[in-house]
Amino acid sequence: MYELAPLLPHGVARRDELTLATSSSSVSRWLDSGELLLAHAGVVVLPDRAREWSVRAQAAALWARGPLSHLSALAAADLTPPPAGPIHVTVPADRNPRGCRDVVVHRSELPIGPTEGFSPPRLPVARSLVDAWGWAHSPRRNPRADQEQPLVRHLLIECVRQREVQVGDLRRVSARQLVHGGRSAFGSLLDLVEGGCQSELEVFGVTHVLRIPGIPAPVQRHRVFLPSGRYVDLDAAYLQAEVGVELDGERWHGSREARERDMRKDTALAALGWVSLRYSYHRLTTEPTACQHEIETVVRRRLGR
Repeated sequence: MYELAPLLPHGVARRDELTLATSSSSVSRWLDSGELLLAHAGVVVLPDRAREWSVRAQAAALWARGPLSHLSALAAADLTPPPAGPIHVTVPADRNPRGCRDVVVHRSELPIGPTEGFSPPRLPVARSLVDAWGWAHSPRRNPRADQEQPLVRHLLIECVRQREVQVGDLRRVSARQLVHGGRSAFGSLLDLVEGGCQSELEVFGVTHVLRIPGIPAPVQRHRVFLPSGRYVDLDAAYLQAEVGVELDGERWHGSREARERDMRKDTALAALGWVSLRYSYHRLTTEPTACQHEIETVVRRRLGR
């Protein structure tokens, strides 16, 4: 007698492989009794694990005989929670698996390898981000495009910030894609991220507030060294005026400890002659013109000292 759980350590297997390890009659008996379920043609799963996202993802990859891609690959790499909707896989252009409503199969003229991970395999982060971006900017084919666009933007910024991927890799992968939805917007966001933007708030600040006509553009992620040998980083700095602008998102600046840290930072900068201007997410995004006017006034007065 065979025990099913050890035979399917990931909760899923191809039927032909399980048959080789046991027998055709055993697999048929398990399916008839409900001890196994047929997830897709040729792929079986344990019933108590059939709803797990990782099992669904592995089943899709086994059925299509291709690696996870797009947002599914990024979720498998633990870079984002498993997204709602179907599982995405990519296969060579000369293959066209069909007939599974829970799986989106992308056919690619580019080489499928290399892949990462083992169970299931997935396309690398850079390739998956570029593919996910293009899919999110293809509303005719993707009914979830509107929901996926902000998610993919956030993932791109976070992956670069956390050094999961480099901007140069993203540019190279993008350049190899003959068809690429949202290519112009993708390049513009890469320019901003490469310039120092590490959040959507900083992207908004640079594009709507910090670029002031008649004033030299600020330097992003500017580091100021303190007499103690330590240093502080400014989100943006108008160097000649010694004015720093801090864009305080709630994620990093909402707690009491964070506010105390910010006050110590501002005091240390003031001792060196710097002025720090802080803007919350709400203020910056609801009153961008007023924020820009305040920054401009301070910078011009400091330049005229």
